[in-house]
Amino acid sequence: MFKRNRESGEELSEALDDWEFFGLDVEQRLYLKNSAIETCVNLMGRTISTADFRFIKHKRRIDHDFDYMLNVRPNSNQSAAEFWKDFIYTLLVENEVLVILSDTNELLIADSFDKIPYALYEDIFKSVTVKGYTFKRDFKMSEVIYMTYNNKKFTRFLDGMFKDYTEMFSRMVETKMYENQIRALAEIETTQKLDDESRKTLNDFISRMYAAFKKSAFAIVPKVKGFNYDEITKGQGTKAQPVKELEELRKDTTKQIANILGIPSALVLGELSEYETAMKAYIRLTAKPLVEQIKDELTAKLIDEKDYKDGLQLRVYGVNEKSPLEMAQDADKLRGSAVANGHEIRELIGFEHSDDPIHDRFFITKNYTTSDEAVEGGEEN
Repeated sequence: MFKRNRESGEELSEALDDWEFFGLDVEQRLYLKNSAIETCVNLMGRTISTADFRFIKHKRRIDHDFDYMLNVRPNSNQSAAEFWKDFIYTLLVENEVLVILSDTNELLIADSFDKIPYALYEDIFKSVTVKGYTFKRDFKMSEVIYMTYNNKKFTRFLDGMFKDYTEMFSRMVETKMYENQIRALAEIETTQKLDDESRKTLNDFISRMYAAFKKSAFAIVPKVKGFNYDEITKGQGTKAQPVKELEELRKDTTKQIANILGIPSALVLGELSEYETAMKAYIRLTAKPLVEQIKDELTAKLIDEKDYKDGLQLRVYGVNEKSPLEMAQDADKLRGSAVANGHEIRELIGFEHSDDPIHDRFFITKNYTTSDEAVEGGEEN
């Protein structure tokens, strides 16, 4: 069809351009890495976002300047839940997190900064940048909330292993797609060398014809003399690679991240049979130590030494406590055996101090008394 002169070639190009076809490109697959990180890190972020920070003095909750900021609105663009999820994500992925108090009294998480360490003086933070804005002044360690995660194993895994896992996953996807791929040959009858314009016209026509076959339930393309299309995979069978292998690789990647962060894999993989046991282990061994680290840093920066010695404390509720219904049977045994009074049990389930004097007393039920303490007599005694 390319034996004609240039004018005829232009007419053919215009005729083929009337057909509306299109093609798709394959992008690099990075969602394996992002999925594993988001699944594990966001679980810890959501856990900490449920925390209730309370300033306690002499066993009673008091008003504090930072109470509203920690529990309701740290800054004008984030709620407390969003702030703490962002806080945990930055801490775990970047291995450190810096929170500053702006001139407008807002808590802001820094995107980047330079830390200048000193041996005998406070460390200094320079070039602190938040959402593209770089503060001109420096911040002292006593003026900021700064935490480190110190999990080099997690950082090395992110930098190294994910590259191999992503390449493996990408290769498995490509192999799976290759199994069902339709491959064909396009034959052209010509004795002349194709120029650039003719090659471009032919390539465009083939691409649009392929797209029509791929996208449409019914596809009709023009039959051109001197151009033959033959599918070489028609009727051929291939050994199918189970899709299950792709899912297993994704689960294995997520499991590796969970193990490094101390999260039972049953929680991130949705294994309901082990959910209760895994949740208890996660709260006790992973969430609780992280909450204690946050509490210690906030206590050091938000409560001065004089107020601390005077009884002012920061406590975190909402993460480690059981619900009152889950705690009911245990609370009954603790109170009935005189192990705890009412105030101590209320604190275990996250309730505030009560003014009722009955909670100051200790009680012991009959089944916990000794034989010497047993009372003889009838109903009057």
